[in-house]
Amino acid sequence: MERASELAREYLDGLAERHVGARAAASEIRGRLPGGLPAAGEDPAAILDELATAVEPGLVASAGPRYFGFVIGGALPAALAADVLAAAWGQNGALHALSPAAAGAEQAAGEWMLDLLGLPGTASFGLPTGAGLGNAVGMAAARHALLARAGWDVEERGLYGAPEIRVVMGAEAHATVLTALQYLGLGRGRVTRVPVDGQGRVRADAATTALADTSGPTLVVIQAGNVNTGGFDPADAIADAVAVHPNAWLHVDGAFGLWAAASPRLRHLVAGVERADSWSTDAHKWLNAGYDCGFVAVRDQEAHRAAMSSTAAYLMRSDAERESWEYVLDSSRRARGFALYAAIRSLGRDGVTALVERCCDLAKRMAERLDAEPGVSVLNEVVLNQVLVRFADDDGKTNAVIARVQQGGTAWMGGTTWQGRAAMRISVSNWSTTAADADRTVDAILAAHRAG
Repeated sequence: MERASELAREYLDGLAERHVGARAAASEIRGRLPGGLPAAGEDPAAILDELATAVEPGLVASAGPRYFGFVIGGALPAALAADVLAAAWGQNGALHALSPAAAGAEQAAGEWMLDLLGLPGTASFGLPTGAGLGNAVGMAAARHALLARAGWDVEERGLYGAPEIRVVMGAEAHATVLTALQYLGLGRGRVTRVPVDGQGRVRADAATTALADTSGPTLVVIQAGNVNTGGFDPADAIADAVAVHPNAWLHVDGAFGLWAAASPRLRHLVAGVERADSWSTDAHKWLNAGYDCGFVAVRDQEAHRAAMSSTAAYLMRSDAERESWEYVLDSSRRARGFALYAAIRSLGRDGVTALVERCCDLAKRMAERLDAEPGVSVLNEVVLNQVLVRFADDDGKTNAVIARVQQGGTAWMGGTTWQGRAAMRISVSNWSTTAADADRTVDAILAAHRAG
């Protein structure tokens, strides 16, 4: 444990100045590790030393202040330390009987999450691995409720012969929503795609028309924070259409954008999301609670539990206590609530607000400097923490600039295709990113652009 702590501190002490991207591929890292299975056990401290040395070139400084790829946060000091304790305690976060400590911490953290995100305090919640599986949980609750209203018990009878559930979502819904449909047997290709505007936001008129076309069970999925632009679907208008539908459920995929609710300045972006039936977001993105921790909430507690829970004589279910496993897909799991609790308490409401607003301000700062450079264009309205950048209005040049920045190691951000054009995608989500980090990153990007 002492040696692991030393190695961790060495890494963290150098994190801010590391070459941000990896310097070796997985195949090379594998070659640096032993070939065959050892016949005899080895000294634990020696294993740690050799492991740290072998994998070092493949480590990505994604927890550092100049990593801007994939909407990835770091780990707040309190969350990291709580995770170390969680690993040492070795608690299984599934059943109350396995760890009342884990269950109590998860309940406290979940209640705080509902409050921070402006969601109904009576909603049920769970801590899945991330927002992707949170989408699956929320949509499973939807499947249960929609079919129950139509007289069908889907958990008992399955989907064979069940009334068809129509799924309505925007043309730029996130891939994890489609994966959730795949998990739930609702099909990726049987979706009604609603047209979006120039920022990837669902057009309210088109969504209203799509909902008016059917009276059967209907699942509507909207997005709080487009993965490319940060744009928000018009939740209030779509909630109005759902409210008059005879059998509809509204789910919000808010992996990072739902956190706008924590800021009085940004809360208008999510106006109406509290009217939905289920919500999914990540704590390991903008909250910086470390990996892995998602959050799902469902207005209808019974639908949530009915879709997730099962029974067995040995499970020792408590009627008097909350059973965490009844609200997520996984059973035996890490006790995620400890780190989540520590992250929220270390920031407080004001700290969460400041973190979200600071990241958005830095995104605008970077966008303004980049957009002022000849030959550089910011493609999106920077309403949140996402910036899309294109160079010389050319796919090849844009991809070349991205590659140069990644190879340079000062910062790392990925590429995307937006409206048929290549773009650099900058996501500002880390608690430790400063204005100096943002400026240093822009300097590196502009140098790569001017290099040819």
